[in-house]
Amino acid sequence: MHLARFPRVFLAHLPTPLERMDRLTKELGGPEIWIKRDDCTGMSTGGNKTRKLEFLMAEALAEGADTVITQGATQSNHARQTAAFAAKLGLACHILLEDRTGSNDANYNGNGNVLLDHLHGATTSKRAGGTDMAAEMVTLALRLQGEGRKTFIIPGGGSNPTGALGYVNCALELLAQANDRALVIDHLVTATGSAGTQAGLITGLKALNSGIPLLGIGVRAPREKQEESVFNLALRTAEKLGCPGVVSRADVIANTDYVGAGYGIPRADTLEAIQLFAQMEGILLDPVYSGKGAAGLIDLIRKGHFKKGQRIVFLHTGGAAGLFGYDAVFAEHQKVMTV
Repeated sequence: MHLARFPRVFLAHLPTPLERMDRLTKELGGPEIWIKRDDCTGMSTGGNKTRKLEFLMAEALAEGADTVITQGATQSNHARQTAAFAAKLGLACHILLEDRTGSNDANYNGNGNVLLDHLHGATTSKRAGGTDMAAEMVTLALRLQGEGRKTFIIPGGGSNPTGALGYVNCALELLAQANDRALVIDHLVTATGSAGTQAGLITGLKALNSGIPLLGIGVRAPREKQEESVFNLALRTAEKLGCPGVVSRADVIANTDYVGAGYGIPRADTLEAIQLFAQMEGILLDPVYSGKGAAGLIDLIRKGHFKKGQRIVFLHTGGAAGLFGYDAVFAEHQKVMTV
C-alpha cells in the first residue's frame, strides 16, 4: 500500500488526534471509549472529506481542470470542504444541492454549510429530492465545457476509489497511533453514508491485517443497500491499491437502526448524543453523520453490545458547521425535554 504512487495535494492537518473520552466512558459505564478526531483535518472547519479531497483534487489538477463540480444535500459537509479546496487551489466550484429533507427553515437553507459554500466563492443551485444528481452533474459539465471550461466531476461525498484512498491512509495513521501507545483496539465505529469512508477504512484495515472489526452506523440507506455499496467500493479501492480480494463481504457491516425518518432528519437519540458529547467532552458532532453514528454507539453500549474492558474507537467525521442550520430542531427538542 504505497500511497505515494497516487497524486495528492497535502492540505490536511494530519495526523488527527486520537483521544480517550474519560467522562463519557464513566457516564455510560461500559467500554473505554476513544475518539479519532477527523473533525480536526482542517479546510473550512474540517471533516472526513478533507482526506478524500487531497487525492481527488490532485487528480483534478493532474487532468488540467479549472472547474470542479460536485453535489450533496443542502447541508452537505462535502460541498463545503470541496468549495474550500477549490478556493485554496484557485479553481471554480459549482455545487448542486439536493433537497432531501423538504425543510423550509431559513437557517437550514441558508446558514451553516450553505453560508460557508458561498463564502468560499462556490456557486450553488438546488435540485428536488430524488433527482438523478449524477446525471445533473454531467449536464452541467457539458454546458460549462461548451463555454470553454475544463471540468472535473467529484461524486457525492467524494466516494470513489480515488477518494477512498484518503481513508486507507487514515487506517495506516490510526494503526501507527495505536501501536505507539500500546492501544489494543477492539472495535472501530463510524457513521457511513456515501460509502467512501467505511470502504477506505475497511480496505486499509484488512490490507494491514489489523484484526480490528469496523462497524458503520448508517445515516440514510437500508442495511443491505448500504453494505453492498460499501463492499463494491472497497473491492474497487483494493484493486486500485493492487491488493484485490483483500476485503470479503463478511468484513462489511452496517447497522441502520438509527436512520430514523431519513437522511438529514435527526431523531431524539441523535440530539441526545450531540448534547452528551458537547457536555461531557466539549466535542461538537453534527445532526446528519457523526450525531447518528454516536447515537448508535451510545445505544449499543447501553444494550451491552460493546462491553466493559473493551476499547472502542469512534471516528468523528466532522460536520459541526451544519449545527447552525438545525437551531429550530434543537429548540423543539429542548421544549419536549422540559415539558
